Amino acid sequence: MTRYLTCLLVAFCLLTGCGNKKKPSLSGTDEVAIGDFIESFELITPPYEVNDTVLNRKEKDSLLIANKIFSQFVPDSVLVKVFGKNAKPKIYLGKRIDEKEESYLFAKTIAADKKAILVLCFDEKNNFKGCLPLLVQDADPATLQISGLNRKFEFYQSVLIKKPDGSTAEGKDVYIYSSDAEQFLLIAKDALDDRITEVTNPIDTLQKKNKFSADYVRDKMNIVSIRDDNKAGRINFFIHFDRNNGDCSGELKGVANFTSANTAIYKQPGDACSLQFNFSSAAVSLKEIEACGAHRGVKCSFDGNYPRKRETKQKSPAKRTSK
Repeated sequence: MTRYLTCLLVAFCLLTGCGNKKKPSLSGTDEVAIGDFIESFELITPPYEVNDTVLNRKEKDSLLIANKIFSQFVPDSVLVKVFGKNAKPKIYLGKRIDEKEESYLFAKTIAADKKAILVLCFDEKNNFKGCLPLLVQDADPATLQISGLNRKFEFYQSVLIKKPDGSTAEGKDVYIYSSDAEQFLLIAKDALDDRITEVTNPIDTLQKKNKFSADYVRDKMNIVSIRDDNKAGRINFFIHFDRNNGDCSGELKGVANFTSANTAIYKQPGDACSLQFNFSSAAVSLKEIEACGAHRGVKCSFDGNYPRKRETKQKSPAKRTSK
């Protein structure tokens, strides 16, 4: 009798699919739990590598993740940082690599003017912990980008550039995820042989009516640029520093809020970095309140003092006297 009942149960399971849980769709029509979202990414083991051609490859519609599903588990600031405000890139399922306490999801994201491979980190309790833009498409036909994750769980970004004389140069950044810092940290940087010797200021054309709006400069590679914001009590800023022949470098662009007459603080949702600006009439000093390792080398800091650059006043044309 027992054997008969067992045979019936086996037959029933074969017909009804006992134990085969149907995976929810990520198209936006099904309710999706965080565990199902993570498990929808194909599990592989390292090493894993991607290059420019992956960004241009056409993906299946079945891999598409609806924006409203994605935003349930990943903060909006992740896409804003890569694509800008109001962008709605297409997001595709990729690979998943599990470490002891973290899961790394590789998602392909495509907008009208930019494509990127993002690494999304979740902890063992399925909490979102951070994002690393692993590969972002550039418009330079002379470069080849190769990025990936090795067996040591180091994320690398390599750029190879072909010089006019036919030779090639390579630059490489290496990151790890730090569970203590709860962010991706830059641990090694090999600059391209033809690295830049002067920084282009992306906010240079903004207004400078605020009394602290100016350029604070040590040299061509170490600058703090301050510009007006369209809201009172805020400033736009751009920081770039490069010390020890490229061994220690960092860059950050954003908006800071004044907390007193001479002090402003940068702190944005989704970014662990917190940076303080202390202004005087002749200089600005920077102080990291909370670690800004996602924006600089691991052995560096944004801390430092930058003298205000004197602006040359244009001479007004001499008045002509009538005879």
